[in-house]
Amino acid sequence: MTEAPTRPALEVADVVRAHGPAFLARHGTSLSTTQRQALADVAACRTAALGGHVRRCGACGHEAIAYNSCRNRHCPKCQGSRTAAWLRREASLLLPVAYYHVVFTLPPAVAELVWQNRRLGYTLLFRAAERTVQEVSADPRHLGARVGLLMVLHTWGQDLHYHPHVHGVATGGGLAYDAAGEQEKPPRWVACRPGFFLPVRVLSRVFRGKYLDGLRQAHAAGRLRFYGALSPLAEPSRFAAWLAGHYRTDWVVYAKKPFGGPEQVLKYLARYTHRVAISNHRLRSHDGETVRFTAKDYAEGGRRRVIALRGEEFLRRWVQHVLPKGFVKVRHYGLLANRDREARLALCRALLALWGLFVSLSQGLSGETVLPSRGCPQCGAECLSVVARLEPCAGSSAESPAPASSDTS
Repeated sequence: MTEAPTRPALEVADVVRAHGPAFLARHGTSLSTTQRQALADVAACRTAALGGHVRRCGACGHEAIAYNSCRNRHCPKCQGSRTAAWLRREASLLLPVAYYHVVFTLPPAVAELVWQNRRLGYTLLFRAAERTVQEVSADPRHLGARVGLLMVLHTWGQDLHYHPHVHGVATGGGLAYDAAGEQEKPPRWVACRPGFFLPVRVLSRVFRGKYLDGLRQAHAAGRLRFYGALSPLAEPSRFAAWLAGHYRTDWVVYAKKPFGGPEQVLKYLARYTHRVAISNHRLRSHDGETVRFTAKDYAEGGRRRVIALRGEEFLRRWVQHVLPKGFVKVRHYGLLANRDREARLALCRALLALWGLFVSLSQGLSGETVLPSRGCPQCGAECLSVVARLEPCAGSSAESPAPASSDTS
């Protein structure tokens, strides 16, 4: 009997097991329950600590052990099947139009405040970005329509530093709305100009105003918390001056080249929606003290470089990106909002008069989202069956944080 050889040479879990105890001893009191749980789950994932089962090949009789996964959404190893199922659902929502990619980023000083108020700060980030797109797209001077929008929260840069931003994928057009905000009758589809979504400078200024106004309201309601160097901002006049300074700076809203169509959108979503700070394939080496991993240097045109961090510093950066419990990081708005979505999309497809093209595309794409089957590692036959269950082994991960119930929010 063998254990299925599915692990890469180095994983985030290896770093957690090696440096987790020292990291918790130094920083454990400042971590949230969700952060500590993520460390424990990642360390125990697909090990005897969580139990498992024995699979037997019906063709050659070969047996292999498959340990259970932790199912924590921050675990690099537990996103494959979840991503595939999610992508199959998303394929049914695609319209046969060009899609556009926009990125809304918070300035470093604002991000510092958000770090101390993560749930509120992330919620405001989604709200400000979504309302910005809808407000600007509804303006007849720009488009005069309500678009469909999918937004994904990311909190990291390539070097794992804290860098909160949202990626938006928007339909290249939408249903026409009048100046009063009502859908036009009869309904009609308004398309974006080829290769152009919305003016970035306008998006940037509107986004800045909406986010800062959200912070102002939160401060007035006593919903913001300030610690350390930011403590003086608890005083209203200090906070007002801080806001005024940020109104005078330019905020970064980046519009990338449009996707060619639904196929390119799904490929993008497959890479970005369920990404977790750093994937195992970016890890290069660990000598017991230093972790080395690759990162793109966007200041150098995307050139790859190797970053070396001490193990505890690597975990400190990684744990920053564990989201508050239950926080939803992928959201749909406008034409893609959950309420009455099927009816709106059916209307859009009828107006576009391309339903046949949509069906052929979605059928072809759904096949790409299926995970490869796990055949017998000995003979390749796809007739494996579970023949035994393995109970969790409490002593198998003694040097890692003790696992508890999984956070699958």
